[in-house]
Amino acid sequence: MKIIHILNDIQEIGNGIINVAVDIACLQAKNGHDVAVVSDDGEYEILLNKYGVKHYHLNQKRTPQNIMKAGVIYRQIIKDFQPDIVHAHMMTGMLLASGLRFGNNYGLVSTVHNEFKHESILMGLADRVIAVSKVVAQSMKKRGISEDKLRVICNGTLGSPRNPIHEYQNLQLHHPAILTVAGMYQRKGITVLINAFEQIADLFPQSHLYLVGNGPDKEMFETQAKQLSCIDRIHFEGYQPEPQRYLNSCDIFVLASFRDPCPLVLSEAREAGCAIIATEVDGIPEALDYGEAGLLVPPQNSQALANKMINLVNDANALHEWKNRAGQNLERLNVNRVYQETLAVYQEIKG
Repeated sequence: MKIIHILNDIQEIGNGIINVAVDIACLQAKNGHDVAVVSDDGEYEILLNKYGVKHYHLNQKRTPQNIMKAGVIYRQIIKDFQPDIVHAHMMTGMLLASGLRFGNNYGLVSTVHNEFKHESILMGLADRVIAVSKVVAQSMKKRGISEDKLRVICNGTLGSPRNPIHEYQNLQLHHPAILTVAGMYQRKGITVLINAFEQIADLFPQSHLYLVGNGPDKEMFETQAKQLSCIDRIHFEGYQPEPQRYLNSCDIFVLASFRDPCPLVLSEAREAGCAIIATEVDGIPEALDYGEAGLLVPPQNSQALANKMINLVNDANALHEWKNRAGQNLERLNVNRVYQETLAVYQEIKG
């Protein structure tokens, strides 16, 4: 097949939507398909080129003048590449692919990565709508997307082309080391995690909290931490291109999100054998085999989160058990499964 993926950009900044699309594009090209990515610039262009994925530059900044220009360029790209499938991962790309489809015979596929945004309903303009978890599919169905269009393909990143297989050097963290890898957004529950750590800090004076990731609310979280007596044990590590080093080195991994359709980091935390505590929201339970591979707590509840951390730090046997449980049933989290299921959706459309 001739396949186009449309993204806003291909920056290597830990954006899950970009990571999923880059993984699929690389594996499609590796398996003999003719693949192109249409987006603004970014560091992943080097990886795409390595796998033989063509990159068309397209600035999709949402201003009237730029969108008109982008439309002209998009039409030229379609004329040049002649795709069988156009796969949109973000809203602007979806509008371009749908609105400028006339005169072209490509099948149109969308992936809904974040259904809590109101404009995600526009992804329903596609012939098939891929939801990254069952919860996302249910939400889109409630918004009026036909069940006939919806397909669920849960995220999986193990074996990703972005992470070539090699031994990651462990870090010299302070133990017990509690870790999160997340964008610094309020919806990721960072405030709740810091509050929970404050509750256990005096009980476990050797414990340290490591926060890996960047985002617009990072300064607010840093200000919160500075008010605490345990500030010297809270470490803001910023974006890390190899978060696996932290995952391999920590004792407990925590994801305290308020909303999270299907976080990629959970498959990586499971592969690393972390004892995992995460909130029971959206696609998180599904990613943790509904509590079989990680402990689930209510969202926005720092006391419940603190209690689970206390239990694991206090009980070495429980900690060991949950590390083992995280590493079981990993086959379904492999990126090749995502590739195969995505290809099956394309074949439904093109026959």
